Amino acid sequence: MTLVWLPRGMGVRELARLGMSPGLMSAGLGAVPAEQTYLDVGQGNRVFDSLYDSGLPRAVVPLNAPVTDQALLRRAESAPAEIEPGLLAETLAGAGRELEVRDASVGQLETLADEPRGNHLVIAIEKPPPRKNRALAIGIAGSGFDGNLTSDSTRIDGYVLATDIAPTVLDWFGIAVPAQMSGQPIRSEGGIDPGAVEALGERMAVISERRGPVVGLSLLAWVLALGLAIALTRGATGRTGVRIVGLAVVYLPLVLLAGAAVEPGETVEMLMAMLGAPALAALTLGLLGGYRSLAVASSLVVGAYAVDVVAGSPLTSLSLLGPNPGLGVRFYGIGNELEALLAVLVVAGTGAGLSGFAPRLSPRGCALTFIAVGVCTAFIFAAGRFGADVGAAIVFPVGAAVAAAVIAARGKRSALAIVALPFAVLALLALVDLVSGANAHLTRSVLEAGGLGDLGDVAQRRLQLSAHSFSRPIVFVFLPLIAALAALAVVRRDRLRVWLEKYPAMRAGLVGAAVATAVGTLANDSGALLLEIGAAYLLVFVGFAWAEARVTPGDEAGR
Repeated sequence: MTLVWLPRGMGVRELARLGMSPGLMSAGLGAVPAEQTYLDVGQGNRVFDSLYDSGLPRAVVPLNAPVTDQALLRRAESAPAEIEPGLLAETLAGAGRELEVRDASVGQLETLADEPRGNHLVIAIEKPPPRKNRALAIGIAGSGFDGNLTSDSTRIDGYVLATDIAPTVLDWFGIAVPAQMSGQPIRSEGGIDPGAVEALGERMAVISERRGPVVGLSLLAWVLALGLAIALTRGATGRTGVRIVGLAVVYLPLVLLAGAAVEPGETVEMLMAMLGAPALAALTLGLLGGYRSLAVASSLVVGAYAVDVVAGSPLTSLSLLGPNPGLGVRFYGIGNELEALLAVLVVAGTGAGLSGFAPRLSPRGCALTFIAVGVCTAFIFAAGRFGADVGAAIVFPVGAAVAAAVIAARGKRSALAIVALPFAVLALLALVDLVSGANAHLTRSVLEAGGLGDLGDVAQRRLQLSAHSFSRPIVFVFLPLIAALAALAVVRRDRLRVWLEKYPAMRAGLVGAAVATAVGTLANDSGALLLEIGAAYLLVFVGFAWAEARVTPGDEAGR
């Protein structure tokens, strides 16, 4: 086994030309120095730098010998996870094996790659750190490697993690992978296609930097257009404009999913979002009107992402609202951004559907519908084989149970159902993951924990990450606004009640979605992000409710 570090700038095409299986490797959680990448490779696990008690000290990080630097070891002990620097070297030494680590030029690598491969594995990686928002080139030559690289950590053809290296080495030698390693063995799939790997890297490199302009400028354009229309018509188009803008916001994730399929340039993708979403909104409103249009828009977005993750397509991951590859956290299923907005679309969207298509359905029937939709979507978006988002297993059932309790107007029995349903869904998903061998985040982080102490570490880690998410500067801008809107909703709750008086299912859906957002904020490791996005979509649904309110002359409460 030989691990080779290559000069910076080495590309996947050059690795493929040498007959190696090519791929890209995420170098760390966010932008990390080279030393952190070496540590992650050697320990097979990683956490955000902010979760350590101290910064990364200047130190030599060996990969084929135990780590003895006391500063590095103390720093690792402070992390809310089982981080053991040098674990790969210690495990190999315990099994009587050794890993050769060396620097090499392209010519030297060519000689290594041409050697008989029977029992010899060569892993070649571009030296860290990578260029901004880009991954490192990686190639593997050896028996069984004859396609693009992938792993169960990413489930993306052509992409792996730094933490996957250690399990790959141990798996090659037939050595059991320690539980402290979160990475997964690298394998190859399909044929060798460096062009596809490069295209993947180019798309993933622009997601982080393109997300803000495309989404932010589209929202700004819609709000300005709405304000201008209201001003020019002296308020006559206010309600229709609010409906169209609200539906455009609902449709935005669907348009961005389509953008991932065609991979356009930034200008084209921005025009797709800025013009395409309002066009879909106007079309839906014209054909259906009222809460039916809101329900259909919500169901189309939820359905599209559900089909994509069930089919195992990479489009969700490559969407501008999919998991953020710049952070190096999640590369398959849905991310926190989608979890936040889908929670509202699922629960409040169900309320809109019941209000628009089944206004006479009994409270019991509405409650059962909420529960059924919540459980089904939780299974799709949280199961390891599909959406793989643990948070969805919590927030979707909680929101559905609260909505069911609100519309059924029951007491203790409803409270018990609200508490029991998420646990039941989690247990079911855990069973499905175990039986199917999905090896998802839920299974690895919770079910494989070594005991209550390790489960406590998992909970502590998520709480620390959630608390840290509120330290971002942008939160200090939006958090006061969210607090003000929440306070206004409490103060003006009588007006909200009037708007929704004829639509009890819509009211129940909004209450359930609000609770789901609050629970997601507390339970998720990106709590601030869920709060921001969830609050924005709740505001969209409340605005739509205002636009649909029947206002009669003299009825000031409805205004």
